[in-house]
Amino acid sequence: CDEYQQGVLTGDLCEDLCVGGHVEYKRCLYYENGKKVMAASWRGVPIVLKSKLENFSSYEALALLEYQDTVGGAGIEEELSPLDVVFYATLEIKNSLGLEAGTNLTLPQFWSESLREREQAYSRAELASLWALLQQEEYTFLRVMQDLTDHVAKVLGSCGHFYAVEYLAAGHAWDQNIFPLEELSVSLSQSPRGKPERTLTEMDMVHRVALSFLDMVGHFENDFSHHLHLCDIKPENFAVRKDLTVAAIDVDMAFFEPKMQDILEQNCTNDNDCNFFDCISKCDTRRNKCGSKRINSNLQVICEKIFRSWFSPTLLGDKAGCPLQVELQQAVQDCAETENGEDTEHSQATRLRLQGLLTQLIQEESANQQSQKQARGPHHVHTALNF
Repeated sequence: CDEYQQGVLTGDLCEDLCVGGHVEYKRCLYYENGKKVMAASWRGVPIVLKSKLENFSSYEALALLEYQDTVGGAGIEEELSPLDVVFYATLEIKNSLGLEAGTNLTLPQFWSESLREREQAYSRAELASLWALLQQEEYTFLRVMQDLTDHVAKVLGSCGHFYAVEYLAAGHAWDQNIFPLEELSVSLSQSPRGKPERTLTEMDMVHRVALSFLDMVGHFENDFSHHLHLCDIKPENFAVRKDLTVAAIDVDMAFFEPKMQDILEQNCTNDNDCNFFDCISKCDTRRNKCGSKRINSNLQVICEKIFRSWFSPTLLGDKAGCPLQVELQQAVQDCAETENGEDTEHSQATRLRLQGLLTQLIQEESANQQSQKQARGPHHVHTALNF
């Protein structure tokens, strides 16, 4: 806030944080090696404040600003147009995400829209703040991706090197449902009379969240200029919104294909040397080099680490013997055990098979609830609460 008052840094969060008092600190979530993650409230909305390094001065300064200071020339704000800023920022994004400079990466929508309205040059504080944010891979990833998919946490604002993302409760491996589904009061669309058609059971919600995972996999495989790999798939790195959409909330280990190939192609003596967390390749012992292509897939790891525990006979109880559940268990098992990273057709077929089974189970649950509702209709006693 001192640096904001001095005009060193800025952002759409600064005024509320430093002047209005509308940002309330709640608790520290993580603090190590300068990285800070804090829970807070911004005008009553829960947020998470993040920064990779503790101090604004810890980030590399924008070279163009330093150059202007060295030569004693006019302020950079007189020479850098908004289009120049976007050009440099886009190059930095490509470098950060591991995309070649020649890649046809669409200009981030949030910059292209503001460019139409903005004519004046950027201030030194704006440029310095943007540059500090772009040096944080997670910020860059989330800010670009949120214009392209609902399956990442939303960036809500920033002040200098700190940025705010939506607060979402992360999953936990020890939770039977992985996510706190009991806290999500989810009902289907409103009926014509304004009342919910029906409230979802926890198993029904699990099926819908599983469908959202599959939708996320489809997005990350097909909808960008390069395949996006998740190399650290565990419940703690995902969250579920109230509409049951799955969002990746920790993307430190998410890489587009070009960067993934650089990471995997290392020296090796056996296959174990080619395991990079959840992204693995095979060792070519003739060259003592790991293959640059991943041999497993996002879907396979999600099936292994999330779906398999959800749809195990132990947790399903008396529903475990239902034909559709048995078929789903087999499909999940096949998905978890089959390495198909390079076989996109097989991966897509597996995903469509799982989608079909989950959709059938949701329809079956809906039909069961409807028939139960009709069966007890004549005997139902109305109370004042029903009106």
